[in-house]
Amino acid sequence: MPKKRRNAGRSKHGRGKVTNVRCTNCGGCCPKDKAIKRFNVRNMVDGSSRKDITEACVIRNYALPKLYIKQHYCISCALHSRIVRSRARVNRKMRRPRSTAATLDMTTRTVA
Repeated sequence: MPKKRRNAGRSKHGRGKVTNVRCTNCGGCCPKDKAIKRFNVRNMVDGSSRKDITEACVIRNYALPKLYIKQHYCISCALHSRIVRSRARVNRKMRRPRSTAATLDMTTRTVA
């Protein structure tokens, strides 16, 4: 039977078993190498509170800490919430993600 992807949708390569992680969205188990991983960086406080804290702070130019959250998604949740999208057969072989410059060019392009 033909293979759809050369890595079978995993990055295991030579390891027999990989630990499971829980999906952030549904809580289901997914192998760690197969899960879609995204790193979410957020401010700890909202904008209005942030302004109050910086004004009341004794230390000048104090950088408020951020929340760094690593999120794991199973394939079905990642597709459903549009974190990744299905690609055409020709485009599946592209391994590098599109650069942000190319994405910005596509969004700012006007129709002549």
